[in-house]
Amino acid sequence: MFRSMRRKTQALDQAACEAVLAHNTAGVLAVAGDEGWPYAVPLSYAYDGKSLWFHCALQGHKLDGIQRSDKVSFCVVDQDVVVPEKYTTCFRSVIVFGRARLIADEKARRRALFLLAAKYSPKVPTADRDKEIEGNLGRTVVVEVAIEWMSGKEGAELMRQRSAGSEHNI
Repeated sequence: MFRSMRRKTQALDQAACEAVLAHNTAGVLAVAGDEGWPYAVPLSYAYDGKSLWFHCALQGHKLDGIQRSDKVSFCVVDQDVVVPEKYTTCFRSVIVFGRARLIADEKARRRALFLLAAKYSPKVPTADRDKEIEGNLGRTVVVEVAIEWMSGKEGAELMRQRSAGSEHNI
């Protein structure tokens, strides 16, 4: 159903893909846009090991696209450094394909918003996070992307560094 990677030697394993999703803070969601045009939008998200979660306003282009088709993709660029003298880039990225759904269950909505608040405001006391969630619950849509396929890839230069045990951000 999903295409396999052409350069399999550059593929990230499942654990590496999950690590990229877990520690990054932004990705790009692609949905079926208006009149057949793709619509891709950067957004903040949380990852719980099986799904991606994000929130948005009660209406907008992104929601229209999800309601048009629940099939979405989401891309996270973990690293992208141009190395001009080698005519290459040192990159690592993950792409997810999944089905998006709007969450109606209040308990699930609160859980997702708590995941997001904990990720982006880890030093804020839980009581303050809960108060923020309560204040915004009625004007926030929560979306889950249930992951059906995930793949990641890294540039050959990063692969060599990792193999040599000297991986670091360039």
